[in-house]
Amino acid sequence: MYAAKAEAVGSYAIFAGAMRENAIEALALQNDLRQAIVDEQFALHYQPIYNPSTQTLHGVEALVRWHHPVRGSVAPSGFIPVAEEIGVIRDIGRWVMNEACNQLSVWSEQYPEHTLHLSINVSASEFSHPQFLADLEAVLRATSISASRLQIEVTESVFLSNPERAGAVLEAVRRLGVRVALDDFGTGYSALEYIDKYEIDAIKIDRAFIERMLTHKRTLAIVQSVLSLGKALDLAIVAEGVETWAQYNKLHAMDCPLLQGFLLWRPMPPAEMTVVLGRSLHRARFGQ
Repeated sequence: MYAAKAEAVGSYAIFAGAMRENAIEALALQNDLRQAIVDEQFALHYQPIYNPSTQTLHGVEALVRWHHPVRGSVAPSGFIPVAEEIGVIRDIGRWVMNEACNQLSVWSEQYPEHTLHLSINVSASEFSHPQFLADLEAVLRATSISASRLQIEVTESVFLSNPERAGAVLEAVRRLGVRVALDDFGTGYSALEYIDKYEIDAIKIDRAFIERMLTHKRTLAIVQSVLSLGKALDLAIVAEGVETWAQYNKLHAMDCPLLQGFLLWRPMPPAEMTVVLGRSLHRARFGQ
């Protein structure tokens, strides 16, 4: 029945043994995910965001990791949709927000000369939750970090179900002093409409464009247009997925303000990130 529903209205499906196996695996994953919250099996890794003009660190993006005792490392794409489906994404999101902000507070005390910014991904279901703003305010109070150093990253999905509510929440977030970035820019259907209608502070160019821009003239033209648009609208622009020197040099030549990707640094646990910060107070040496 569920297989048929997943296809389309009025569809049918013939039972196969794999359906039962998939259902059992899905149920096991759901139970494991609930237990992971209780057992605190999650951890955060941080990927630096780099300013090529000043050759310094601008900030970090917090990325959640799940270390299952049997499954091993589970990618976010493997459990975030499940967390949304079973209604525990807010629990994970609050933990991520609190843990990351606490870590930023620690780094701020260790390296007061280094004005580090923190980016945190927020799912559509988190963003639309009635308690999201209260949770955000509580974290800011508890950690005493400057709201201007925190940026939440959302995708266009936050505007799809209830755009009026999403717009009101976005305005309230920005009134707190927290910045808002539109993630995966260029992959949706109405990205330009959103940055026209809503007060967005930053946009992140999706890695698919960075990967194709050196081999497809149309893609390169799109990236150039986005950079020009960012300058005209006073938006911070981050190019994601920078993995080669050719990509880095091209983006730098086009005056892309901020870069992020494996060429510079891979996501790393807090201890490794602390070492990077210690080496990079005045001049970042990425990849080291």
